[in-house]
Order: sequence, then C-alpha cells, then structure tokens
Amino acid sequence: MSMEEYKINRLEEMENFVMTNSYDNLLETFQKLPTNKGRIVHVIGAPGTGKSTNIYHAVDQLDLNIYDAKLKLPSPDLSPKNVFDLMLESIMEDLGINSSNQILRYLENFDAVLFADQFHDPHLIYGDTVGFSQWTDFMGVSSFTFYWMCVKEYHEHRNDFKDINMILQTAWRVHLGGEKRDLFTDLGPLSSLAVALLRLPFEVVKISYSETETINIVKSHLGDVNNNDIKHYMKKYGNKPRFICNAIKTDL
Repeated sequence: MSMEEYKINRLEEMENFVMTNSYDNLLETFQKLPTNKGRIVHVIGAPGTGKSTNIYHAVDQLDLNIYDAKLKLPSPDLSPKNVFDLMLESIMEDLGINSSNQILRYLENFDAVLFADQFHDPHLIYGDTVGFSQWTDFMGVSSFTFYWMCVKEYHEHRNDFKDINMILQTAWRVHLGGEKRDLFTDLGPLSSLAVALLRLPFEVVKISYSETETINIVKSHLGDVNNNDIKHYMKKYGNKPRFICNAIKTDL
C-alpha cells in the first residue's frame, strides 16, 4: 500500500472534502488575491495533513485563475543552475513564449502562481521523472544555491513582481534520528520560531486539524470506520489524515 494513495496532487483528483478551520483561513487569504497583487503566501503543514487538497479546493471554490508551475527533472544530480534554467524553460513552454524576459509580463495575467505538487513532486504524478523534492534530498545543502538564485532574481526584478502573487506549498525537511522531520511543524519550539520568522516577510497559512476534524476527514475516505479505531492510529501518527487512512486500509 503506497503512502501516497490519499495524496491529492492536482484538482482533477478531488473527490470529497471536509471543511475545517484551517481551510476557512486559507479561503480568506486566497479571496484577496485577485484584487491584491504582490503577495507571497506560504501554505505550511505537517506531511499527511493535505496541504495540496486544501489549496486545490480553495482555488476551485473561488474560481481563481492560477498558473500551476511544473518542473520535471531528468536526473537528481543536476547543478542548481541547471534546475533554475529548466524551471524557466518549463514556464516558457507552458506559456508559449520564447524569451525568459517575457515570463513576468505573462504571469501578471494570473491571480497567482502556484508552486505545489506539480512542481515539487511530479514523480508521484507522472512516474517517469525526477521531482524537485527528490533533487533537494539528493543535493542536500548544495540545493540552497537554487534558492539563493530565486531570491536574487526576485530582488533584481522586484518592481515587476509587485503585480504577481505567489502561493508556495512550503516544507523544509530535516533528517533527525533517522527520520525526516518538517522544520515548520515537527520540531516543537524550534518550529514555532521558524514559523514566526517566516511570517515576518510573508503571509503564512498553517494546515492543521482538531481531533474531530481529523476523524471526519478519515471517515470521508473510509466510510464507516470506527471512531476508536481512528483514535488508535491518531496516537501513533497524530492528526495526519493521509497517514491514518493508509494505515487503516493496510491493516484491514
């Protein structure tokens, strides 16, 4: 049983959805995008909480005109410069333009540019490519050069970016005790500090659930599963519906 079975990677996969407080916060933030430009929104949340599901449902409900950025890499050992260039080439191909100088002007026509699973995890969608998340995992600290190039590009063209909104599905995995942990959600006080620092220059929406919300989400996928069974898995996985759904389905 794949841990990705209940992961939503694109709007077409949306079947059911449970309203939560986190979703209400996300919806309120996204509602402002068509009339307020130059915003950068980070959507954070522990793995298994459904960041993609919430993002795509909000985009659909608000009928936003979103450019869903894609990035397919041929190899995990590319240089940061190669990855940056491939990102620009992918955007130009999508937009039907032949010059990187035109990219920002074309992106102004969208309510927002989304960097989510089509960008981070295309290997889970298409299966015949290397995803950005795989590349960063392979490259380790060397991948920071890519982020530096993006920051540099943003500051060099800041006046042009003032007419473009960006939504980033944000996670920062670190290896601790043989496990991958998310900097923004899994490390207690350190996560709180990281989120507080992220909020200084950006807008941040965190996807997290109460016990009742988690139970309702799991039931939306698995039907008549017993509440006590769900709570049993919650003790192991926390309020992470995707992990709980996969565990229950595997044990049935």
